Amino acid sequence: MNGAFQAAGTHLLADLHGIPAGPLHDVLAIEALLRGAAEAAGARILHGHFHAFGPEQGVTGVLLLAESHISIHTWPEAGFAAVDIFMCGAARPQLALAHIEQALRPQTKQVRAVARGLA
Repeated sequence: MNGAFQAAGTHLLADLHGIPAGPLHDVLAIEALLRGAAEAAGARILHGHFHAFGPEQGVTGVLLLAESHISIHTWPEAGFAAVDIFMCGAARPQLALAHIEQALRPQTKQVRAVARGLA
């Protein structure tokens, strides 16, 4: 590979705090949320896998996208969700995050954006 490579990818890392526990342990709702986020961003879903750790416990899930991925890990007991969105091409990760935030309504958030693959 030559030094001219420049991936057009943006990686968002979001820590969302102060979320009611209910939606954070509902594996079906979390999967629907991430699928809606991918759609909002204009991304194409290739595969998804979601796991609930048990009644009233957290969820971990990932959507593999043609444009990369979206993942989430939840801690209902702490009202916390860690969201990871990496997209390239024409997909818009900011719209995916906005969709997730609108649904979960965190009281506070910390978001880091990283440009990936810059030479």
